[in-house]
This record gives sequence, C-alpha cells and structure tokens, in this order.
Amino acid sequence: MLMRQPCQSLQFAYQPPFGARVNNTGAQFSVFSRSATAMRLLLYNEVSDTEPSEVITFDRDADRWGDVWSLNVPSLTHGQLYHFQASGPWDPENGHRFDPAARLIDPYTQALAGEFQSGTDGIVRPPKCVVIDDEFDWEGDRHVRHDISESVIYEMHVKGFTNSQTAKVDAGGSYLGVIEKIPYLTSLGITAVELMPVNEFPIKDMHGNAMERGNYWGYDPMAFFSPHRGYAYDQTPGSQVREFKQMVKALHAAGIEVILDVVFNHTCEGNEKGPTLSFKGLENQVYYILSNDQHYCNYSGCGNTLNGNHPVVREMIFHCLRHWVHNYHVDGFRFDLASILSRDRNGDLIPNPPMVELISEDPLLADTKVIAEAWDAAGAYQVGSFGNHRWAEWNGRFRDDVRGFWRGDQGTLGDLATRLAGSSDLYEHDGRPPFCSINFVTSHDGFSMNDLVSYKEKHNEANNENNCDGDNHNISDNYGVEGETEIGSVNLIRTRQIKNMMATLLLSQGVPMLVSGDEVRRTQGGNNNAYCQDNQTSWFDWDLVERNKDMLRFVQGLIRFRREQPGVRRKTYLTGKPVGDRLIPDVSWFSPDGKTLDWGQQTLAMMAYIAAPHPSDDPESLGRDLVMMFNSTGQDREFMMPAFATGTQWNLFVDTAAESPADIFPDLNGPMLAFQDKVHLLHHSFKVFVRQNR
Repeated sequence: MLMRQPCQSLQFAYQPPFGARVNNTGAQFSVFSRSATAMRLLLYNEVSDTEPSEVITFDRDADRWGDVWSLNVPSLTHGQLYHFQASGPWDPENGHRFDPAARLIDPYTQALAGEFQSGTDGIVRPPKCVVIDDEFDWEGDRHVRHDISESVIYEMHVKGFTNSQTAKVDAGGSYLGVIEKIPYLTSLGITAVELMPVNEFPIKDMHGNAMERGNYWGYDPMAFFSPHRGYAYDQTPGSQVREFKQMVKALHAAGIEVILDVVFNHTCEGNEKGPTLSFKGLENQVYYILSNDQHYCNYSGCGNTLNGNHPVVREMIFHCLRHWVHNYHVDGFRFDLASILSRDRNGDLIPNPPMVELISEDPLLADTKVIAEAWDAAGAYQVGSFGNHRWAEWNGRFRDDVRGFWRGDQGTLGDLATRLAGSSDLYEHDGRPPFCSINFVTSHDGFSMNDLVSYKEKHNEANNENNCDGDNHNISDNYGVEGETEIGSVNLIRTRQIKNMMATLLLSQGVPMLVSGDEVRRTQGGNNNAYCQDNQTSWFDWDLVERNKDMLRFVQGLIRFRREQPGVRRKTYLTGKPVGDRLIPDVSWFSPDGKTLDWGQQTLAMMAYIAAPHPSDDPESLGRDLVMMFNSTGQDREFMMPAFATGTQWNLFVDTAAESPADIFPDLNGPMLAFQDKVHLLHHSFKVFVRQNR
C-alpha cells in the first residue's frame, strides 16, 4: 500500500515559453518573429553602456524552430543585460518595419534597467532588458480570495501614494513605501488596492530627456511582463522584481488584495511616426491592427492598437496574466479600454470575442478578479454587456447618475434608485449578479471628489495643452465659487455633498471603488486630467489625514458598516417582494410623506426601505432593516416613516448634514427615532436609520 508522504508546500511558478530563462547552464533566449531574416542577441556589461560587449547571431538553421528563434548562452546569470536585434524587410505598404540597427526590447522581458540613451548615430537605445532568476521566498503566501461581493476597492498610484514629503516614510514613491503605509490602509478598512499601471512605461523620451509633459499615470506600456523600475527603492537592475513581491506579500499579510490596472490596448511605440522599440521591429503586422493601407488603427486614442485577437498576441496576453498571477501573486486585473479586446483583427466589434471568453474561462486565472473598463476611445460602449458573470465592469452609469442626482439634475430620481439597488437594468438580463457592477463616483481620470464639488469647469492649464485636454462633461458644481474659498456656507454644502456621494457609493448594491485621497478631500486644483502631473498636484498629501480627520472618520464608518452588513452587498437583486415569511418587501420606495413613491414626481426627495436579508443569505443574522432618506432639493424637507416600520426601535446611523461626530454612528447607537415625530432633512442631505431588531 502506497502511503502519501508529507511534503512542504511548493509555490506554483509559471514559466512563459519566451523571453530569457535562467537554467543550469546559463540562460535560454526565445523570441517570436515570423518574417525576420536574421536575429541577434546584444549583451551589455553595464546599464550605462551604449554599445554591446558581445553580439551573438542566431543560427537560422539550428536556432530557429518554426517562427521562434531560440538559443542557450552558457554562463549567463541573473542580472545580465540584453536587447534583441532583427533584420527583415522594410516594407510599410505590406506591414513590415524591420530595422537592422534598432535595439529591441524583448516582449517577454521580466525587467528593464536604465533609460533611453542618445547617440550621434541616430539609433534609438531603449532601456535594457534584464535576465531574471525568479526565485523568491513567499513563505506560504497565497491569494487572499475575498469574495468580490465583499470587496471595497481603493484605486491608487504606487509612487503618488508616498512620494510627498508629508508621507514621512523611508522609501517614498516606491513599492516599499506602500508597505510602510499598510497600517493606514487597514485602518480605512478597504479589502483591495487597484494599482494604476505598474508594468514598464517610458520615464524619459528616446533622446534621454525627461518627458515633455511627464508620464505620471503610466498608461503607455513598454514591457508587459516587467514591474516598473521607477517604483523600486533599490536601483540595482532587477530589484523591482523583488520589491514588488515584497509589497504584495505584505499587503496579503494584512488581508489586502492586489489588483493591477493593465493596458493591453496599445503600446508606447505609437503610430508610423513613433520609434521602433520592440513589437514593430519583430513582427509589426502581427502585434498591431493595421488598416488596409497599413497605417495604424487607433481605437485607443494613443496612436496604435494592439492586435489582441491575433493568436500570437492573445497567447502573449495569457502568458502575461498568468505570469503576474503565479509569479507575483496578484489577485486580479482591471483592463483599461477593455472593449478593444472585443475587436477582431480588422478592428470590428464582434460578439463573444475569444479573448474575453478565454480570460474568463482560463483555469490558471480562476482565483482572480477580472474587471473591464467596458469602452474604448473609438466609440465602443459595452457597459452592461461585456463578457459573462466572471467579468465585473466599471459602471460609468453609476458615476453619472449619482453625480447628477446630488447635483439636483431633474429626471434622476429613478436613475439613483436603480443604481442604489445594483443596476439590474444593466446586468440582470444576462444573468449577471449585482457584484458585476464596480460602482464609483470618481476615478483617477477626472475630478477628485473634492474638486467635483469645487469646480464647474476643468482647469488643466498646467498640462500645457491650452486646457483642451480632459473631459468637458463632469457633472460637477462649485456651489457659488470656483475653486477654494473661505466662505463658510459654500464649504458647508461642499462637505455635505461629498458625504452624500460617499454614503451613496458605500451603501449601494454592487462593489464600491474609491480613489486614494478622496477620503481626506485630496484636491488637484481643478485638473481633471492629471496624467502628466508627477508632482504635488497628484501626490497624496498626508497632512490631509489630520486636517480632514472628520471626513476620514466618516468614510471609515461607512466602510465598516458595509463590511458588517450583508444587506448592502447582496449577491442577488432586490425584487420588491417579501423576504421569507416576513410581509415586508426586500425593498420599498416612498415619498417623504411615507406614501408609495410616484416615480413621475419632479422633486428629488425619496425614501428607501431595505429589509434585512433572508436567513439563508445571512446565517449569522447580522443584517438590519435600513431606511434611507434622500433630499437633493434646495429646500429642507420633512419625512415620515412608512406605516409598516412602526413598533420597532430605529437609531440614526448617518446624517450628512450634521457635524462630526454626529454625522455617523459606526456602533449603530445613534439617537433613537421617536416614531411619531417627523424627520427633518436639510437641503442636499442624506439620512440613514437602522432597525435594532427584526
């Protein structure tokens, strides 16, 4: 009889078939190119070297297997610097752009080092690839595996989170700096960080100069498999790999998931006027979508479009996702301009796109969260129809409807109710649950929450584009004064409106996402497109944590309530029907007078009664009945509880018009409602009451 022997838990490591891989004898280099006539490997001794120390030519007969060029170089180890160089036809009319002098980044490189280097010969010298030995002691770390329905996502920028001097950390602006601020993240209560792009992108231009307007956000990929070198504290080539893993492990130890914002829609090579850095010089017509006249199709708004549904590119994307999941332990991905993944090789939108379906069905990605920005820059808008139940989506409708309701836009009463209840109009018809909706009011792209209530117009002059960049449709207001002011009445309503939108976000069905700094009123001075502002405009000002501690406490209380109350994070839609043997519907809507709501009314004031979940969905009986009262009018209003809510104790939980600490009662011990009394709501305010027993 065979006995199962005890063994140590092994970490699953994923080995992509391409790139540079360390082995027992040296390093194996493999690269795809169908049309190249010759391939060379350039080896460098130092990051500063402008010329290779050795050039190794692949043998076309011995080192080529189909369309893959592969050779083993003895004695090479971790840290070796290299480029590829390919000869082939220069024939743009047929999609070929080979340049035998170009130094090419390996599409599968696991790290880059250095910057672009200039020379008198006109040759573009991009950052050098680094051979990586992927060993790391994870000490048993695994994916956190929060159910997505229980998630609270915090969108943040690795560098900007700790780069300000006010952060007072040792490793500011780096992966290690994030580790130093984990206590703040845990105190906030979020379950996941969604990191703006951390894969490699250019810091300096191809002449070695700082980018003209900066490249802060990072939505300009240069090497999909590589953590960004600019966020490493130790600048030794390859250190970013180790430090990124240290950050993930530390976040996991705190119960926080890591979601990456990935950009599989374009690259930094741009259109036909852009440089040849990697994909163009290896197989241009495979990696990019080209028009009939072989110009670059631009569905991304950035000059080119990655050919995501070509089998070779599709395979690269899969290898990349698996690489980040199993070698870096990341917990999920948010796909930038994901509708591009729904375009075929001609750029046409297609039903059931193979790329989208394969991501959702891939067994090695089964533990991950996949989130789509379900639109692109060429007019595709697929919110509510992107993929199957595995795909969640940034719900742009939630953002617009919540902003419009609290600004006082007419006709938004029903829209607000639909978003609060989980956006069934968008997702239920395909059998997708409420947690497919990633709810947000603000994101990195657009106004911060503070600026949303402080500016009617964008103020992007610092971007040096004559204020022509950025969205003009912000659904914002300044409440009488554009920008900062000392007028008390203006600041009072601004604070109230931030609380209104924060409370709506965190008490709605679906999955909430808030932006780093919104909880302490971070401002960008009215800039709604700060992609190039690698400075105090975009960085997290940690002085705000103390200065706006009352707002922070308010947000912390809402997040705590959400995580403790299953009634605001249901896995099925509210129906308006009784819950179990109770006669009370799971959701009911009322006018301020306590009578059934007339959805045709023009007044933006209403009440929602949300019953606690059925015991089958709440076995620990944690859920409470809630009454939410909304007043988005310019006048104070009196509300009456609906008749069937009588006979039980109700305590105030949230009052956005009250000053701290009376604005929120996290322990659910707020003032008890005297039932015969009317509830007074000030203009532009929101109250929530919690029932103390069932």
